[in-house]
Amino acid sequence: MAAPTAPGDISVGGTTLTGRADVNSGPPVDSSPPVVMADPMTDGWRLVGDGGEVRSPLETARTFFALRRDVLVLSLAMFGFSLAFQMTGRYLPEYLRVLGAGAGVIGLYGSLGNLLGAVYPYPGGTVSDRIGTRSALTAFGLLSTVGFGLWLLAPSLPTVALGGATMPVWGWLFVGLVLAQAWKSLGLGATFALVKQSVPDDRLATGFASTETFRRVGFLLGPLLAAGLLAASATFVGGFQRVLALAVAFGLLATVVQRVLYEPGADTVGKSWGGVAALVDDLRSLPAPLRPLLVADTLIRFANGMVYVFWVIVVTDYLGVGFTGFGVDLAPAAFFGVLLGVEMFVALVTMVPVSNLARRTGLKPVVSLAYLVYAVFPILLITAPANPLYLVALFAFSGLRFAGLPAHKALIVGPAEAGAGGRVTGAYFLVRNVFVIPSAALGGWLYGQHPVLAFGLATAVGLVGTAYFVWFGQEFEPYARAAGV
Repeated sequence: MAAPTAPGDISVGGTTLTGRADVNSGPPVDSSPPVVMADPMTDGWRLVGDGGEVRSPLETARTFFALRRDVLVLSLAMFGFSLAFQMTGRYLPEYLRVLGAGAGVIGLYGSLGNLLGAVYPYPGGTVSDRIGTRSALTAFGLLSTVGFGLWLLAPSLPTVALGGATMPVWGWLFVGLVLAQAWKSLGLGATFALVKQSVPDDRLATGFASTETFRRVGFLLGPLLAAGLLAASATFVGGFQRVLALAVAFGLLATVVQRVLYEPGADTVGKSWGGVAALVDDLRSLPAPLRPLLVADTLIRFANGMVYVFWVIVVTDYLGVGFTGFGVDLAPAAFFGVLLGVEMFVALVTMVPVSNLARRTGLKPVVSLAYLVYAVFPILLITAPANPLYLVALFAFSGLRFAGLPAHKALIVGPAEAGAGGRVTGAYFLVRNVFVIPSAALGGWLYGQHPVLAFGLATAVGLVGTAYFVWFGQEFEPYARAAGV
């Protein structure tokens, strides 16, 4: 007998495509037209078995090769671009610093990334509707690859006179970001449209779960591959340019694969977004249980955004910690890639068991603990001793924040589905992401005053958000009944 579904769940052929997991990769299936929003911390849909348990990535992978070729093609493209983004994105702040940018500029770079992540999905979805998924993803893939190329060539590109000022070479990294973000954010709606077009209704959960499995593997392998290339290079710039050259190759390969192998016969044209008026209506109809979560979530993500772009600089410059042992000698930049790999490994091995645990404890305790990890990590990092083993343990601790993501998304999608549907969920993330846009710029200014000031204030804001959620946050009723709370 199939497990009963909660509000926000769709029973599909013996499995459940559930809203109790990562919503930002796409809103729940709903009778109203969904709006897909970007979330930099998303982990996508997860596959839930008949008994309600969350399946592991291995179990998901077992069903992968039974999928249609279009979804296989998309999964391979997601893997390629995930590798490219994870190899490069977390090192760009250090690249900016080495090319002469100050803390304020690095903060502005982070805020530009936040802005693009918030606004790109809307025009991206419109373009996909107008020209079709295949052409849209090809265009977005080429734009991203050109962006990687600009990052690669930035040190050798000329300065540009803009009115009475001159754009320094690091300004090309901002131009590259506008392009590089294209496939990840502009193509968000197109990737979900492709799965919908290519997978029968009774295989949708498998389609989404399989593409996300490939993406997460890219998240794990990308930083480790970057660490290996940096370790084999005499200088950071020389090593990182090798990383960028490989990212260009991955981007080109992924674009060619999705262009040549994807069959456009099933390509369809979707409905356009209803405009600002529809968004305002969605915000007004935001279910009451979501409002305290939105306030707390915005505070937590604002705190994280203040210092996120400076993690690499703290490890490579402020602490200057590398690793020597077991026959290897890693410079700080290479060691940072290993730390990111440790963080993602812990995230992957804890997300499933914690998701299942939430069925016994309720969602709110799990989300509260994840928020607490978000909040205290900045002050723990900036005050850390220059000890590599301590940093390994600290980044493993940071990986626990991902364990609460499925529960966090469940708290969002459950009430939203019961109230006004998927577009309300999209409105939730738009509001949150818009408020988070200036966080990195503020953090950059504070970091320029003193790094401890920026990271300390980030922890203070995060703790306020955590306390607000603990005090005012509401449990999702089906989980409350299951947990007996």
